[in-house]
This record gives sequence, C-alpha cells and structure tokens, in this order.
Amino acid sequence: MTDNMNRPPIGRRALLAGAGTLGVAAALPTTTSATADRATRRLEGGASPENWPDLAPYGLADTRPDLWPRDDNSFVLPLELRPRDEERGRVWMRDTYVNCFVVDGSPLYVATGTTRAPGPDPSASWNDGIFVWVSRSLRGPWRLADTTGIRPGADKGKVWSPEFAGENRPGRTVVAPWQQYWHDEEFGKRGNVWAPEVHHVRGRWYIVACMGDHSRKVGSFLLVSEGGVAGPYRLAEGNLDKPFGEPVAGGPPFIEPGAYHHIDGSIYAEGDDAWLVLHNDLYATFRDDMEDVVPTTNLPRFRQSPYPEEPYLEGAYVFKHGGKYYLLHAAWNRSSDADDGTTRYAYDRPGTGRTQCQYDAVVAVADRFEGPYSRRWTAGVGAGHNNFFSDHEGALWATFFRNPKAGYWSHPSRVADAAVPGVVRLEWTGPEGNRLYVRRRQNRPAGD
Repeated sequence: MTDNMNRPPIGRRALLAGAGTLGVAAALPTTTSATADRATRRLEGGASPENWPDLAPYGLADTRPDLWPRDDNSFVLPLELRPRDEERGRVWMRDTYVNCFVVDGSPLYVATGTTRAPGPDPSASWNDGIFVWVSRSLRGPWRLADTTGIRPGADKGKVWSPEFAGENRPGRTVVAPWQQYWHDEEFGKRGNVWAPEVHHVRGRWYIVACMGDHSRKVGSFLLVSEGGVAGPYRLAEGNLDKPFGEPVAGGPPFIEPGAYHHIDGSIYAEGDDAWLVLHNDLYATFRDDMEDVVPTTNLPRFRQSPYPEEPYLEGAYVFKHGGKYYLLHAAWNRSSDADDGTTRYAYDRPGTGRTQCQYDAVVAVADRFEGPYSRRWTAGVGAGHNNFFSDHEGALWATFFRNPKAGYWSHPSRVADAAVPGVVRLEWTGPEGNRLYVRRRQNRPAGD
C-alpha cells in the first residue's frame, strides 16, 4: 500500500505522512470492504443496514431527522482556541475538513477549514489565512500545529496567509500578487481564503484551497510543503499567475470580469495518479511533479445523473470505499408549496416561493472515478460542504459545519451554534446497497 492510495482504513484522502517534528508515516494494513466499517456491521445479526427507498420524483430532498447530525451520532471537535475564539468558546469554522493518518505507528488527526479574522463575523471581505490543528485522537486534545519554529512570534497554527507575501524570494513564491490583500472604496480591505484541505501525495504534503469572492482572482490553488504538515508552504508553479483552469461566468456582481475561476478545489489520489477535483462536475489530472495540472483545451467532466432542475452545487469531493467511488456535493434544500397543499422539499434552483432550508450533503456512487455516477441521495441533512474519512479503527465519519448563511442555522436562536468544526458517524449499507448515510437512529450499535 503506497502512501497516496485511497482505500480503507484511511479513506478518501490518501495516507497523510508526517515529516520533521511529526515523524514518519506508516501504512496501515489494507482491509476488505466486509471489515472496513466494523461499527456499522455490529448491527443485529451482523447484517448491513438497508438503503432507504428513493424519493420520487428524483430531486426531492430527504428531510427525515435520522439524517441529521445529532447528539447520539456527532460532536463538535474541541479545537484549541486562538485568542479570537475565546469569547465564543469554540472555533468559528466553515467547510470543516478532518482526516486521519498514521505517524510512527500511532494515529494522527488533522483539522482545518475556513476561519475568520479577529474582527469581522463572516470570513469576508477578508480573513487571515489557513490554520491547521492536530490530535492523536478524534476526541482530542486538539492542538494548533506547531509553527513557532517557522514564524516565531506569529499566530501558532497559521500555515499560510496573504500576509506572508513578504516571504517571497526569487524562485520561491509563497503568496502570488493575485492572492495578496488589496483595498477599494466599497469594501476596504479585501482578500480571503476558503475551504482548505490537507493531503499527502507521493511523499509530500499539500494544501489545496480557494481564494474567495473578495480576492483579485477567485479560484483554487495548491500549496506545497517544504517540511511537515506545519510547512513551510510555497505556492505551486501552476498558480503563480492565476487559479487552476480558465475564467468562467459566475460569482457575485462585485467580482471583476475574468477574475472568477473554478472554486472549491480538492484532490483525489490513487496509485500513481492524482486528480484535482473542481467545483461541481470538473476534474483535471495533475502532472507527475504536482506543480500544475496537465494542460487541456476543455477540462473533463464527471458523468453524473443531474436533477431535472439542476441547482448550483458546491464542494465536489470524491471518496473511495468498498471498491466504489462516492461523489459528494453540497446542495441547498429549498421548500415550496406543493400542489396538494403540503410542503415540498427539493434541490431546486432559487425562485419565487422557494425558501432555503438546509445545506445538505448529497452523494452518488460509481464503479469508476469518472463515472457514470448513480442518481444522488441525501446523505446528511445540514451537512453540506464536507469530507468523508476513516478513523484509525476503520470507522467512517463525515464533517459538517452548519451553514449560517441562510436557512435553519441562520435563525437568531441557532446562529450561535452554527459555523462549527463538527464530525458525524456514517454508516455503509454494504457491498450490495453501496450507500453511505449519516448514521440513522435505528442503526445505532448496541452499547454505542
């Protein structure tokens, strides 16, 4: 098993290997699909849980409480607080990312996500970079990555930021001009970074992230570590002038024409191959040196089963389990009045009479990375823009953050519990069902 293979028990993100003060990673033994999620298979009689019947028509959202992260199947990670977090008592985070890998024969967990600067409540019009936390257990204690030897006196755990532009040297760019802070009369200080993920491919640490809507150019980029998980990081050669891909239409009206590129980049690696997963349906193959993607006139697209009224999707992500590929998206569940007077919940486009309710995780499955993928199902209510991972015992988890932008978690009575670094247990319906869901109530293992 090589360190960039994507299979249980580590899961989608490939083995993350340590370096420097974190030691050297050791590969976990490969497990079969029959044993990869032991907790799920402790159900009565040893049988896998069943798939729920598909909702009809295709595109309806499953809103059952069993698919919510709840007290009995999830918790918020007790991440070490930074000074800006102390008043709230927990880290403000969107796009939560967590993974598990092995260092010196012991499990090591990594967490990151979109965070905010000390002043503003949201992560716009600027934030101050990417922070990383590490732990030997999913339950903690979670500590900020030790960056004190790299930048003495700077914020501990901050591995990259637009403010590091002063570290640029000939032949080594840390922050490109298009990523640096800037100012205008409408917003003042601008420049934000979103949705970071930590990866290890071909023996090296990487962070893939996205410059947000208030950047000079919006889109996905890659950081390359010259040490361990704490860095120091530099920018990949392919992003010196722009994000990955070519400009596309989209984004808020204040984004300058030609500045918007593909967002929410992710990495999937298997064997000797590695891909950049972009936005909701695109992917690209990385060069062998991982400094850029292989040039192509048009990026290939995943073969999917779109909804009849395909909405805007975010957070595309690929996870392999049980020999199958799972393609995740974040989709807003919108409510509207049905013809019979009941409330209809569906993954519709915005429109008159349609109200955003929950930011859900929807998933499809395929035999091959590129597809074709099955029809999607709701895997988690309010759990959109997440990642799936395996813990050190092979149990499956998903992240969540409770989107405060709109809908359920934006209500004043709930917003204090939104934007959190959460994890929720998953269940696999076995090699015949081939679905992953948030662990449903009726499927809680005895004594769990």
